[in-house]
Amino acid sequence: MNFTALDLFIFSGYCLLILSMGYLVSREKKGHIKNSNDYFLASKALPWWAVGASLIASNISAEQFIGMSGSGFALGLAISTYEWMAAATLIIVAIFFLPVYLKEGISTMPQFLLRRYDSRVRTVMAVFWLLVYVFVNLTSVLYLGALSLETILGVPLVYGIAGLAVFAMLYSIYGGLKAVAWTDVVQVFFLVLGGLATTYLALSIVGSGDVFAGFASLLREAPSHFQMIIQEGEMMIPDGAGGQRDAYLDLPGISVLIGGMWVINLNYWGFNQYITQRALAAKSLNEAQKGMVFAGFLKLLMPLIVVIPGIAAFVIVNQGLDTSFIASMTDPESGIIKSDRAYPTLLQLLPSGLKGLAFAALTAAIVSSLASMANSTSTIFTLDIYKSFIDEKASENKQVRVGRITAIVAFFIAAIVAPALSELDQAFQYIQEYTGFVSPGVFAIFIFGFFWKKATSNAALTAAALTIPLSTAFKFLTPGIPFIDRMGLVFLIISVLIIGISLYEGKGKDHPKGIEITRDLFVTSTKFKIGAILISGIIAALYIVFW
Repeated sequence: MNFTALDLFIFSGYCLLILSMGYLVSREKKGHIKNSNDYFLASKALPWWAVGASLIASNISAEQFIGMSGSGFALGLAISTYEWMAAATLIIVAIFFLPVYLKEGISTMPQFLLRRYDSRVRTVMAVFWLLVYVFVNLTSVLYLGALSLETILGVPLVYGIAGLAVFAMLYSIYGGLKAVAWTDVVQVFFLVLGGLATTYLALSIVGSGDVFAGFASLLREAPSHFQMIIQEGEMMIPDGAGGQRDAYLDLPGISVLIGGMWVINLNYWGFNQYITQRALAAKSLNEAQKGMVFAGFLKLLMPLIVVIPGIAAFVIVNQGLDTSFIASMTDPESGIIKSDRAYPTLLQLLPSGLKGLAFAALTAAIVSSLASMANSTSTIFTLDIYKSFIDEKASENKQVRVGRITAIVAFFIAAIVAPALSELDQAFQYIQEYTGFVSPGVFAIFIFGFFWKKATSNAALTAAALTIPLSTAFKFLTPGIPFIDRMGLVFLIISVLIIGISLYEGKGKDHPKGIEITRDLFVTSTKFKIGAILISGIIAALYIVFW
């Protein structure tokens, strides 16, 4: 990718803006020393638009820009189900889960488990989350981000990983969540604007300069890529090793609407620290809920930014006319066309100015997610591990210091592991599958903890202990079952165990830590209701059109 002076100016301006803003918002008023509430929860002062922007910036990363575009190349629009169902999930979380979190006054997800169950459940799940954040989330985002740098600029993978980690650390570690959340507002602006520029280019290429003709061409030349529900044996996709496999294994038909996809989404948006932490940092419940609706509308837009370019790349490759484009899509070592190279390849074709803007958007998506994941990793380790087991009397200043050190260590470990992901064809599916080893147990523990007062601590601990072994057993003993269906089955098994153990142990009585749920807890504003209805209607219309 040849950057012009204008591209360098735009990209450098973006980097300077983020670093400067991160530093400015991290400063405290004269005489005030940053405490744990400031560092981990942004002083609980975020307005709705900052909550919504930070939710999206934390969520949309290289796994969407690179990974989901790659899945768009391989699978088509069906991969958008993650985005559109996430918009619906945000509404559910805002109505049913956020009020309980804020009523209980919690700061971390493990803290909720301590209040609802006991310290054993809190500790086991805290360790699970730390492992997933470092070895799956941080690692995959670093790898995909570095892959884009390698494809676009020719930067060696290892140097790209190191550079992204350092950039994210420079603006986030000193200021904590306050720096992350407020810079996310700017990050989302670059993310959306730059992403739309790439979509515009991709459609223009396919349509010979006409965007609408380009979209019509996609519908005409890749009709199989515009169906939301994929049946078994209907579509074969690259397996990353030169062969093919059934797309049904990634998106198993109607299960994406009524099965394991709900486990994925509710677990991610409702019980995931680096997501819920933004809502917990809001000024009030009303601000947090409005922020969720704002994020929901942005999620509806994301497939246009991250999936359509992947489908356009598929059409360009399928036409076989642009040999340089195909060469860029091809892995130099294996000689195989790699789905995850679709988005970086498109960026190389952008004109001067837009190239710098789009690259800034991609970088914004990467570093904002890295900063969010590292901050939440440090939050859980500091408040749920260090303060509970190592130094119960740790001062506010020491907690902040431990949080910063933890974030640095997390980045270091992830940077070492990240190059190992280079064997994958669709890293987005890797993230979903291996996060899904923990998701069924987490979802069951929380959902019963919220809405069934008879659920006991031992039942929750059993669920935590069995979620990975059961998921692993299903993966290797029944390889023909799609991982989304596997997650649904594991959730059902664990649910039966929780119910059985709780009824046997508690003899039908309510657990003493059961949460009292009342109707008045779920009251929402008129603006929230209007937004929720609009989002639900748009989602229904999209599935009807692209069924």
